Amino acid sequence: MPYDPTDARSALPTATARKPAGAPTPASHVKWYELPPATTDGDTRTWYGRSQHLIIGYTDLVTPTGFTVPATHADECAVLMPDPGTSATITIGGTIGGEATEIGGQTLTFIPPGAADVRLAGTGRVVTLFTARSGVTPGRAANEDAYTEPRPGVAPLVNWPDPVGGFRLRTYDLDVPGLADPPFRIFRCTSFMVNFTHPRTGPRDTKRMSPHTHDDFEQCSLVIDGAYTHHLRYAWTTDLSQWLDDEHEKCGSPSLTIIPPPAEHTSQATSEGVNHLIDIFSPPRTDFSRMDGWVLNAADYPMPGDEATA
Repeated sequence: MPYDPTDARSALPTATARKPAGAPTPASHVKWYELPPATTDGDTRTWYGRSQHLIIGYTDLVTPTGFTVPATHADECAVLMPDPGTSATITIGGTIGGEATEIGGQTLTFIPPGAADVRLAGTGRVVTLFTARSGVTPGRAANEDAYTEPRPGVAPLVNWPDPVGGFRLRTYDLDVPGLADPPFRIFRCTSFMVNFTHPRTGPRDTKRMSPHTHDDFEQCSLVIDGAYTHHLRYAWTTDLSQWLDDEHEKCGSPSLTIIPPPAEHTSQATSEGVNHLIDIFSPPRTDFSRMDGWVLNAADYPMPGDEATA
């Protein structure tokens, strides 16, 4: 993987990507700013996109809104509030007799499996994360048709070990130091991982790009500020008719790009102002998790094989 030597990812074990099983599948670019919202509630608008394993919602919060999670929900879900002007009241176990918790903005909250009620207030952006298999469908994903059949080469979602002390509401402050280069702030739960990078101002240095591949998982790249060009190159098979052209897709904000394995890819911030991209992976990435100090809540969520010592 051709990372710059100053990039912390240069320490990751180098792996050769597998060739796609059959015809390669293209990336899915969901440009919400060009689409009508999936749902509206007063002046609040929400859009959805998906990967094989996740349903990702983006809410432009203006008037109070919310959603409920049914008791049958078997996976954790999450509410990410990047802006300080937002807040959430999350009631675990349902609104009748449940335990309500007030949560401020600039936080990431993992919600345990089972019934929950989430009420959102304030103004700003809110991102919600559900596993696709959970059956929670607050609105139709704009790229739903791309997943009428499972994507080849994507490994099945197998949950990681239960968190230390059992499932409960867990909230993490996003305004914390992370890695310096790249500017990562990584958190994980049992079924997905969120890399809430520090926003950057101005275009990316084109002499420090980072083309790389993933063997068997999709990368969900969520742009919430600025603009990015996603550069992708697809592996060739022996059948020339299956070859896909290189992509250099320009995406503004808000948008979601799903990068399939094993496409070679890198994302280039292009706006002169603030550029902010959040990467989401399901299941959590093993390579990131093996790096000492990378996952900021690793003490709460053991890796497979580590649960015996947690």
